[in-house]
Amino acid sequence: MSRAADTPSLRRLAERAGLQTRWRDAWGRPRTLSAHALHRVLAALGLPCDTPGACEASLARLAADDAAQPLPPLLTADQGKPVAVPWTHTLAARPYRLEREDGSVIEGVAHRNAAGMMEIAPVDAWGYHRLRLGDLDTTLAVAPPRCFGVADALAAPHQATGQATHARKPWGLSVQLYGLRRGAPTGLGDLTTLALCCEAAARAGADAVAINPLHAGFAALPARYSPYAPSSRIFHNALYADAAAVFGQGVVDQAIAALNIGHALAAAEARDEIDWTSLSPVRFALLRWLWDRHETLLGADARQAFAAFRARGGNGLLAHACFEAIQAAQLAAATDAAQRQAAADWRRWPVTLRSPDSPAVAAFETAHPHEIGYHAFLQWLAAQGLEAAQRRACEAGMAVGLIADLAVGTDPGGSHAWMRPAEILDGVHAGAPPDVYNPRGQDWGVAVFSPRGLRRHGYGAFIETLRANLAHAGGLRIDHVLGLARMWVVPAGAPATAGAYLTYPLDDLLRLVALESWRHRAIIVGENLGTVPEALNGALAARGVMGIDVLWFERQPAEDDDAPAKPAPFLPPEQWPAQAVATTTTHDLPTIAGWWAGHDIAWRARLGQLAGNETEDGLMAVRAADRSALWQAMCDAGVASGPEPDTSAAPVEAILRWLARARTPLRLVPVEDLLGVAEQPNLPGTVSGHPNWQRRLDADVRELFDSAGVRARVAAVRD
Repeated sequence: MSRAADTPSLRRLAERAGLQTRWRDAWGRPRTLSAHALHRVLAALGLPCDTPGACEASLARLAADDAAQPLPPLLTADQGKPVAVPWTHTLAARPYRLEREDGSVIEGVAHRNAAGMMEIAPVDAWGYHRLRLGDLDTTLAVAPPRCFGVADALAAPHQATGQATHARKPWGLSVQLYGLRRGAPTGLGDLTTLALCCEAAARAGADAVAINPLHAGFAALPARYSPYAPSSRIFHNALYADAAAVFGQGVVDQAIAALNIGHALAAAEARDEIDWTSLSPVRFALLRWLWDRHETLLGADARQAFAAFRARGGNGLLAHACFEAIQAAQLAAATDAAQRQAAADWRRWPVTLRSPDSPAVAAFETAHPHEIGYHAFLQWLAAQGLEAAQRRACEAGMAVGLIADLAVGTDPGGSHAWMRPAEILDGVHAGAPPDVYNPRGQDWGVAVFSPRGLRRHGYGAFIETLRANLAHAGGLRIDHVLGLARMWVVPAGAPATAGAYLTYPLDDLLRLVALESWRHRAIIVGENLGTVPEALNGALAARGVMGIDVLWFERQPAEDDDAPAKPAPFLPPEQWPAQAVATTTTHDLPTIAGWWAGHDIAWRARLGQLAGNETEDGLMAVRAADRSALWQAMCDAGVASGPEPDTSAAPVEAILRWLARARTPLRLVPVEDLLGVAEQPNLPGTVSGHPNWQRRLDADVRELFDSAGVRARVAAVRD
């Protein structure tokens, strides 16, 4: 039988595994997964399917896994609504006991409903409660109807004044933290820079500062610096830590002198682009020097705070610190390129080290306490810096403060996958199918959660990820929020077009997002760009998850169907989706100045990214028509007038005035647009040739809002 044979058992297995065998592409066309694609993806998911017998065996294995848990370890429900509990027994009724978070107890009798589920009475308090049904226990996560919102943040008493914040049109700044400067030889924007930026933005009337992901990278692998391919999403990138905030600038200056790295830091600060491979070792050398002397350099209060941090971090922090120390040791022992490649990926470590629970890892921990303490110390410094930045943002008057960014996944060879292998998929990467902007599809190279693994383990990895990223923030942007409903998974080594959509438990995940949103009093933004499932935006809006309205994509259908070359008119901002954050652009898209001049097109042409039917001249002509369409729309709306500006004179202020008309709860302005910068932080589809995640801005954050041009652009957004 051919490996790509299509059989009923293959289709049943695909459906049971959560694969969407039928879907609609970015052009709205119905698509059906081929048998070859099903075979390849199912095999990558660890479900043999070469023959009908293998398919039936895999189906039996999935059924056995489900039967092994008569009651899931965690159930979700909605506040004030009946709770449906899956139950394999045939009893018509069963007594239950609900112990709520506040310690109160509710007892009753669950009855079987028409759908065959056991149903208990509505629970009026949201939170994580303990449910005993018959002789079985589970956690019941009861979610509030919607997420904490911008209006809730504005209505909350301000930290300094005790009064509610009243902002007619709340707005915020979005920044790439590494690119900011504060007049100190740091080599990159650190967490003190972020605090200063928040204070300056607050003085200009901003209520939020959205940042790039600050997830933990690989301390021993400085070339892996993309913020969207981290080692772990539950820990922080220690390169952003400012040791002077804990040790004092005098001690840090002493360390710099002792290490003779002052010239290296000054040279790094003078660069327009960050050389991560040279900067990272210098910054880590400084932190290592401080760690080696921390017992004498830190006061008693600071040492106690660090000890308390390690205790709170528990096994998770210990495991991450062990991973970092083991990886460094494996790399140090490597003698050639092949060994270094193996040392960089825990899946190729010695078998005894491939689990944080193994005796060999415990022995390593015992033998290397100083190394493991060092990596815990790095996390403490980063957490201290983030906490201070959020506190200073709120004290300066911001209603929201920091909006953290949650990347869509992690490096499959990183710390998080090592710690949570049962809840993170191995063998497939997240990506996207072909669409208008990426005709070959995308493979992002990152590992994502396993839907079945999450359910079987009570969504523990998902909850800890939310909590880690909300701990020191007033908001969270969820990258590719489409992944809460379905994820395009690509078998490792296969082209992106060979992937398939894997279904995720959207209702459960959204309930947990809403619950954690209120526990942390943080707004939630979902990046809903791409091939969006039909019902997703409605589901997000119903839960209070704000989408993202990006200027370049907010268009209306052309009136003249006989003129396909005519650009689609720009939709007036008053008509943009209201339950969203409005913005001019994102880190993956051109800035206002870059779009107006066609810099993104020039870059794509230079790097050979144009599709077969595209030319640079042709795309520039389309862009010229788009410019005219936007200019005409703004003139019609009264936010601009006169002749269309030249490509070298982007009408940034007018476009921000246009953006201000959006009826969304919050407007976000990239700092690049406030400064009129032409280059964008990242060019998707490139790993070299374009300085992704490396550009630094010239402006000092302390003086960012002092220039007349920036003040005028801020006024355009605010007024």
